[in-house]
Order: sequence, then C-alpha cells, then structure tokens
Amino acid sequence: MPKSYSEQEREYIRNRLKEEAAKCLASYGVRRTTVDEIVRRVNIPKGTFYLFYPSKELLLFEVIQEQQECVNRELYQALSGIAGAALSAEKLTDVIFAFYKKTEEMLILKLIDAGDVELLVRKLPREIVEAHFQEDTLTIEKMLALFPFKKETDTKVISAAFHAVYFATLHKAEIGEQYDKALYALIYGIVTQIL
Repeated sequence: MPKSYSEQEREYIRNRLKEEAAKCLASYGVRRTTVDEIVRRVNIPKGTFYLFYPSKELLLFEVIQEQQECVNRELYQALSGIAGAALSAEKLTDVIFAFYKKTEEMLILKLIDAGDVELLVRKLPREIVEAHFQEDTLTIEKMLALFPFKKETDTKVISAAFHAVYFATLHKAEIGEQYDKALYALIYGIVTQIL
C-alpha cells in the first residue's frame, strides 16, 4: 500500500524530482536519464515516483516546459519594453534573436539534441503535445498583441514558423558557420511578414 504524503511533502518531493531530473537531463540527455537515477538522487522508492509522474518522459517534459515558460516571460517583458516605441522590423528581430541565442545557452536545452526532442515528443501522449503547441500559439498571440501587426496575420502559422526556427537551433552544427546570420534572417523574415 503506497505511503500517503502531506501536501507539503508532496510539493517537496515534486520539486526535488524536477530539480534532479533537470540535472540528469543536463548531464545525460533524455535517453540516458533513468527513473532509477532520479529516485536514487531524491532518495525515494521507485514506486513513489509513479505516484507523481506516470512516466519519465512526462517529468522531463515538465522540466523543459518550465524552462521555456521562464524564457517566454522574459521575452514578453522585453517585448513589452519596446512596444509603443518607434518599432522597426530590425529592432523586433534583434530582441527575438537575442532570446533564441539565450535559449541556446540554457544548460538543459543546450544538451538536448534533435533526436532527444523527437524521442521525448514521440513518447508523450498526443494530447499533451497538442496542448503544448496550443499554449505556445496563445503565448505568441499575447506577444503579437503588443504590436500593430497585419490583420491578415495567421498566428497559428507564425507560431509554427517560430517553432521551425527553434528546431533549426537544434541543428546548429549542421548549419555551420553561417548559423547566426541564417537564424537572424529566418526571424527577420517572420517579423517582416507580421508588421
């Protein structure tokens, strides 16, 4: 019979699971991070893990999603700071480009390669992936609302375009020495279509 935990204990265990999962993810990636390693670090029985998360992938996805939400909040604040000012496509592109570069430096996201992202998405329930993309679309709509954009702008297409740019960042090595210029050009191309 599973041990019952107080709300405080549950919150503590959940936070510790996410903390150690983030460390494992940064050190080992998705494939080599195991439930056994996470529970060993948190010092809980393996069965307890499954009281909190039905799978390793859901935990890792939550960790990654929280990192992304943090970046999104910072980007929204930066965009709010330039909204209403003399806005140009270059200025908006500069802000967005800086945040894509910042994401590259985040230890967790830096160490996840395209194969890990694909593996993680493939193992997640479809409705969770769809909800994530829907949330991204709503976040982009909120950011777009800060600026005077073309009425015919399809935010779902713009959201998908920014997802495509993110996935391009996972292939930095393959893109080569022109990566930064290519990334900037992709973002600028999206921005000029919406302003």
